[in-house]
Amino acid sequence: MSTTQTFAGSRAARRASRRPQVQHLITADERSLADLELALATLPMCAVGRVFIEVPDSAHVGVVTAPPRMTVTWLPRARRNAAARATGEALTRAATAWADEMLCGESGSGLRTEAILLGGWLSTADIVDHLTDTLAVPASAIHAPSRYGLSLD
Repeated sequence: MSTTQTFAGSRAARRASRRPQVQHLITADERSLADLELALATLPMCAVGRVFIEVPDSAHVGVVTAPPRMTVTWLPRARRNAAARATGEALTRAATAWADEMLCGESGSGLRTEAILLGGWLSTADIVDHLTDTLAVPASAIHAPSRYGLSLD
């Protein structure tokens, strides 16, 4: 083996070791902001992924502390047309659209997804169904409040 091949191989190994092994999908609403802050605080500083927070209007938009490589998106219901203002609808649409885009080739990438779903029951149930049924995310990788009674074991 030549020195050039060894160097190129070690450079590729270093790049691979810096790639995230887990990406996170986190959802919340105005009633679960304290739980959201706790969930974000438990993530490592190098965590990557997306946080969607649905709130009634722009007055409820605030600041949450998330790892630097996590993107936080606020979804005020009041900004939507009347037909799309149902509680949980924006959260479901945003999370499933992100999952459809970001999880399309996950199985061969070595990257796995962990979901923490803290929004309302209806949006959480819809997101769980989409992740497990459509995208084959293992239920064991999805975390939701036990009070919702969803089968995630």
